[in-house]
Amino acid sequence: MTDLPSESLDDAAQVLHLALAGDSDAVVGTFDAVVDRDGVEGAYNLAWCLAAAMVGVDVPAGAWTLDFPGIDQADYDARWVARFVSAYANSDMPTGEALFGAALADGQLPDCLLTLAGSAVATLKRRAA
Repeated sequence: MTDLPSESLDDAAQVLHLALAGDSDAVVGTFDAVVDRDGVEGAYNLAWCLAAAMVGVDVPAGAWTLDFPGIDQADYDARWVARFVSAYANSDMPTGEALFGAALADGQLPDCLLTLAGSAVATLKRRAA
């Protein structure tokens, strides 16, 4: 993961905590607060931190292919999350930024971020089990 502001790490921890508690309204509120404070760049940094939580920090460098069966038939937000997490796993910030910008332009970013938070929590729960 690239160096991100400590606020982004704190925000990601807060989002994960709220998502674990099942409080999707508070998750959305946290994303909104980040955008108010740091703009779209802050929301991107927060999303990148959530992808890091899913993938882990000790990923060896190289080209990774993630397997997402049925991804082409999935809803926009699920496809976006799969591709965004894949961009993180491959340290491909330009693709992550392009995906983020496309979701913003398509009016899908709030749903994508909420799905990313839920996916991160599901991954962390599965890893802990």
